[in-house]
Amino acid sequence: MTTAFDPIDLSGTQLTNRIAMAPMTRSRAFGPGNSPTDSMVEYYAQRASAGLIITEGTQPSVVGQGYPDTPGLHSTEQIAAWRRVTDAVHAKGGKIFAQIMHAGRIGHPVLLPDGLVPVGASAVAAPGQVFTHDGPKDFIAPRELTSDEVRETIADFAAAARNAVEAGFDGVELHGANGYLIHQFLAPNSNLRTDEWGGSDEARIRFAVEVTRAVAAEIGAERTAIRISPGNPYNGVSEPDPEPVYTSLVKQLEPIGLAYLHLIENNRELTVALRKLFSGTFILNAATDGFTGAGELALIEDGTADLLSFGALFLANPDLPARLKTDGPYNTPDPASFFGGDDKGYLDYPALES
Repeated sequence: MTTAFDPIDLSGTQLTNRIAMAPMTRSRAFGPGNSPTDSMVEYYAQRASAGLIITEGTQPSVVGQGYPDTPGLHSTEQIAAWRRVTDAVHAKGGKIFAQIMHAGRIGHPVLLPDGLVPVGASAVAAPGQVFTHDGPKDFIAPRELTSDEVRETIADFAAAARNAVEAGFDGVELHGANGYLIHQFLAPNSNLRTDEWGGSDEARIRFAVEVTRAVAAEIGAERTAIRISPGNPYNGVSEPDPEPVYTSLVKQLEPIGLAYLHLIENNRELTVALRKLFSGTFILNAATDGFTGAGELALIEDGTADLLSFGALFLANPDLPARLKTDGPYNTPDPASFFGGDDKGYLDYPALES
């Protein structure tokens, strides 16, 4: 029987176990031009016992930034700073993918330089507010991307993926979930277009597919992955009937030969259906009543998933695989220190051995 502690071959990248660190925004990229810091190097290195680390969302372009102090992969200084992170993780025997995240309409002009404004599939504002250094700000209606600009944005994703490989990452995960740009194209309430990028289920999935193909062509499908969240209403997207859209999406992604498909679960029946459509490695962020923990490891044993990703529990437990083997004890995550701040709640969660 396969367990969470068995190794797995991720399209040529050898993982020591099947426990992944999920991508989590921490808003601590205080280096020049939103580049990683010494603290970020240590943060990721502390968690190198994960079979796979997936970084926080990393913008592929200046306009892709949606939150304060999030890192990018679009400048030489960012590439050099990320290389220190990947070297530190690899020195401890870990593997690490960069998550490339364009926030789209999620953001605010005060977070962007040179008069830039957030862009999106359509000029539809998200409900709610975003935190900025000037306090909470209401989301604004983004500027709708022209068809040419959609193509340019796809090229930005491919360039960021190339930069990720230069920075030493083992691969990249495209953020197609949680109401950010790729998800904004997928959802009918944030994509009102009637051109080739919207107007039908098939047209709305086109952006996700074209981004994935472009990145795979740039760095190889074996180093390319995507994260999706069917039916997840986060950041104001609404997908009343996600099954046909995501069935079609996964069918088009399947022949690319991706390193993995990463699913944020909202409905177990749909999880099982999409798993059957995807022959490659399947990572699941399981739906639970609380934090995903050792109780979910059976999902690997019964074949529901090949790997499980853990978010807040990994944030608070840098040696999570060791703790999962004995089902604890676990450090408790401190939500007050999730976003921004100093090293408190970032580097000071103790390991079992300490």
